[in-house]
Amino acid sequence: MVRMQIIYLHGFRSGPMSKKGQQLKQYCANYHLAQVHLPDLNQPPAQVIQQLSQLIKNLSHDKVVLVGSSLGGFYTTYLVAKYACAAVLINPAMQPWQLFEDLFGIEQIPLKVTESWTLDADQLQQLQSIAETKLQHADKILVLLQQGDEVLDYRQAQRYYSATHPSSLILTDAGGNHAMDDFEEKLPFILEFLSTAI
Repeated sequence: MVRMQIIYLHGFRSGPMSKKGQQLKQYCANYHLAQVHLPDLNQPPAQVIQQLSQLIKNLSHDKVVLVGSSLGGFYTTYLVAKYACAAVLINPAMQPWQLFEDLFGIEQIPLKVTESWTLDADQLQQLQSIAETKLQHADKILVLLQQGDEVLDYRQAQRYYSATHPSSLILTDAGGNHAMDDFEEKLPFILEFLSTAI
């Protein structure tokens, strides 16, 4: 039987030890559902895409699926268009270059994110060029949104992922927050969607 390989893409100012990534890994281990990969995405966007593309190719003998949160959801959308993977997005960032300018102000960029990564103006351009990729295979995407997201306007994602035909499956909760604190409760549904969407 072909094994499902899940790549979890964490958000900005997060990492491989992120709470949602660890919850996903533990859940899959408990039920022997899939192998979970937790790459470190704290690097320039072009390198992130290169790293993830290589990982997808290396795992191509199995069924690769993606779960992306916030900035990770932004990257995931690009990878779905490129590789036609099934995916789940958690409060995905829609225009991260604009978000970073709004959050930090252009005068604070370059912005030191981690010891090894500084976000600069060139990288904001990289993000913008990634976003120019046409949304494809939208029906292989489950989008989980929460109206209480204090970082992103959930309506942007609602509009974007419902605009294609066939569109993505979108579930929007009243309340909640950007971190989606009830993520663990959604794991059975998430795994069911991924296994049927492959």
